[in-house]
Amino acid sequence: MKMKEPRPLDGVIWAIRRARRIALICHVSPDGDTIGSALALRLGLLQLNREVSLFCQDRVPQYLRFLPGVEEFRQPEEVAEDERFDLALCVDVSDATRMGACSSLMARTEHTAQIDHHDTNEGFCEENCIDPKAPACALVAYELLQRLYCQITEEIAICLAVGLSTDTAHLVYNSTTPEAFRVMGELVEAGAPIAKVYRRLYRERPPRQVALLARALNTLTYHHGGQITSIALTQQDFDACGALSEDAEIIANYGMDIQGARMCVFARENGKGGVKLSLRSVHPWQVSGVATRFGGGGHAQAAGATVTLPLEEAVQQVVEAMKEELEKDE
Repeated sequence: MKMKEPRPLDGVIWAIRRARRIALICHVSPDGDTIGSALALRLGLLQLNREVSLFCQDRVPQYLRFLPGVEEFRQPEEVAEDERFDLALCVDVSDATRMGACSSLMARTEHTAQIDHHDTNEGFCEENCIDPKAPACALVAYELLQRLYCQITEEIAICLAVGLSTDTAHLVYNSTTPEAFRVMGELVEAGAPIAKVYRRLYRERPPRQVALLARALNTLTYHHGGQITSIALTQQDFDACGALSEDAEIIANYGMDIQGARMCVFARENGKGGVKLSLRSVHPWQVSGVATRFGGGGHAQAAGATVTLPLEEAVQQVVEAMKEELEKDE
């Protein structure tokens, strides 16, 4: 069996070894990969006697709050005026804008580094390890911890398992690699309770989220002969259900569950005068190019953007862009 080549982590490792105070930065609207990977890195770096702080512009979603150490997250406005860091390490942040308000921390640090797996990442730090072939940043974090000679404890294992699971839909996305299966097996051996992880991530739903999903499915619309689907939610929908923004994260995938669908867009008002777009597709069709046209980015089959358009117009424009993408191959 051919072994995978090591990732180019030398620069990141060099930066970590020189640092005493490290700030780990997650992306806005955090998901399981950015949160799980950062939590795992914090636990590993504590083994190396580093002072580690966790930052995210937005609150950790409720469905991830069972993870060990999640209470240590801070928002950038909670940083003391005189607080400084030797290293800012960005985790799963595809570009500098995805740090959101956490970008202010860059002025408080001596050096910057990142680990990521988005193919749109152009390398905005001093030290960059970006592996677009990795289906989750958790795999990069796992290798980094190993090369730092950290012990993969049960707590680290569950954090990495959540990161790996959420970015691969529990190892079923087309991007899932043999390495992902091997690493998940090693995490289970290290104590990750995989059945518990699956239930917490994919089965348990608060009533408000179920109510929001019902509203969302009532808006499901077919386009281009059923090859494209759209779902749209207004701020009133969220208010009526008492739902939070994080409750909508599961909805985009439902648009791809329709037989014959190749692409889908889930659009929702963000309460700030804009519309957040979540785009999905099935292999080999790609939505990353569509997201780029609207100022966003992401992966080939899962991407996103935010636009300042009325909800209906946003959906219409994205659907037209998706049609153009599909017609390229017809």
